[in-house]
This record gives sequence, structure tokens and C-alpha cells, in this order.
Amino acid sequence: MDAFCENLNELLVNAFRSVLKLEEQMLRSMGTFNLSIGEMHLLEVVGKDGDTGRTVSETAKELALTVPTVTVAANKLEKKGLLCKTRAMDDGRAVILTLSEVGRKIDRIHQRFHENMVKNIANGIDEAEKAALLHAMGKLNLFFDRKLSKP
Repeated sequence: MDAFCENLNELLVNAFRSVLKLEEQMLRSMGTFNLSIGEMHLLEVVGKDGDTGRTVSETAKELALTVPTVTVAANKLEKKGLLCKTRAMDDGRAVILTLSEVGRKIDRIHQRFHENMVKNIANGIDEAEKAALLHAMGKLNLFFDRKLSKP
């Protein structure tokens, strides 16, 4: 591996680990709910749709998980009082997920965590660096999207 690739690899690995550590610290600071990062991300996805909610299938698709995996996680989050499950009016087989009031509060805390993180990063760089960073991150996401969509 050439020097650029080694440096890029180290930066990617360190950034990923750092974001995970910060998220874990944030979740631990909420204490009583004992949430995993995966559960937090499920709440985040469900929270995007506000009061209308989304089905278990839609949630599974967005998270690239199986329906049974999301069902198990949703059941745990419902028991913790963070998620509400209701049957769809038009299709009794479909289950709609929405956040409870406490779930919405936790989702807002998580949103603020991400807002603060990106604001702090943005404050340290000029406009040209911001444009270059967004361009490079867009290409990085495209690479991962392609890799993840391959069978």
C-alpha cells in the first residue's frame, strides 16, 4: 500500500472508531435506557417520519437489516417505552412504528449530538476545505453504496 492509501486507511479507521466511541459515551450518559448504537439508529430512522411512523419493512430496508431483526429490536424498544407499535389501517399485517414521547426526546438528544459534532468540525475549516470535504465524502459514500448493493 502506498503512503496515501496507508494514511487514508488510518484516517478512516480512526474517524469511524472515534464517532462510535462518542456515540457510546452519549448513550451511556442517558443511563437508564441501556441503548445500543443499533437501537439508537433504529429510533433515528423511525423518528424521521414523525407522527406518521413507518412500517417494520420500511425500517428494515433503510437499515439494511432483515424484518425479523427489526421486529426483535422494535419489541425491545417498545418494552423500554421508547417505541410504539400499531397495526396499519389499510393492511392489518403491517406494523407501523412511531416514537413514544420519551423516544422522541432521546432522538432529539441524538440529533443534537450529530449537529454539535459536524458544527465543531465545520468551525475549524474554511469554505474551500468544506467544499472539498463534502465532495470527497460524497465519493466515499458512493463507493460504500456500490459495495453494499452488490449481491
